Amino acid sequence: MAGTYPDETTVERSTSDGLVTDRRVKWFGVGVAALFTAGVFFLLYWILSDYVDYDLLASIFPRFLDAYVLVLKIVIASSVLSLVGGVMVGLGRVSRTTFTRSIATGYVEFFRGTPLLFQIFIIYLGIPAFWPPGQFPISNWNIPTAVIALSLNHAAYAGEAIKGGIGAVPDGQMEAARSLGMSYIDAMREVVMPQAARNALAALGNDQVILVKDTSLLTVIAVPEIMSVFRNVNSNQFDAWTPIVLVAVAYLAITLPLGKLVRYLEGRAEWGETDA
Repeated sequence: MAGTYPDETTVERSTSDGLVTDRRVKWFGVGVAALFTAGVFFLLYWILSDYVDYDLLASIFPRFLDAYVLVLKIVIASSVLSLVGGVMVGLGRVSRTTFTRSIATGYVEFFRGTPLLFQIFIIYLGIPAFWPPGQFPISNWNIPTAVIALSLNHAAYAGEAIKGGIGAVPDGQMEAARSLGMSYIDAMREVVMPQAARNALAALGNDQVILVKDTSLLTVIAVPEIMSVFRNVNSNQFDAWTPIVLVAVAYLAITLPLGKLVRYLEGRAEWGETDA
């Protein structure tokens, strides 16, 4: 009959003579996943049992804890500043004023088009060069450099996420708000931006996870963060795997809760809700 479709049994029977069927592909995927998982657990067991010095692990733990707390402070400050800056950049990217839009675009192109390490060196070495030697007013400049560089860099990515979120809001939303007598600013604040924030939530959350991992670059300017402690321990003890365990735990202790928070916010915003 026209408009009818074969059921699953018919489709399975029609492909039963071939080597590739849906069921075989399914179980092949399950087998590969199981082998991979078993391999990972075996590797972890092997490393933890044969290559980790637990006495050394206990002795260096306080140093990694201090580094973890420092990284957490830098991440919190940089995340807040990058999100605030990202909203400003995103609004600039969709501005109806050509000059504002051009400035925001130039900002995004520079900070996305140059390495973060390069930007760190510009701030860490370039800004003090404006003062005569030895007269730069900030003695401990590496921590402010870390926050400024991470904030400026990730504000560009957050701005693009906000721009994409605004672009995903139907034009009719703005038109409906304006037809009700709302100004452009009020319509953006009350109607467009709440929807844009929901649309951009996944991209913003992913960028904040990347920000956490980008703190590893701060070792080049002598910030006593997690990777700096790892390098010091490894160079002094000639033991790589023992501090690596703490490095992994420290980063995952930030990124896993952050990912869970993003998923929670997505659920509260009914992310991915489809029309009935």
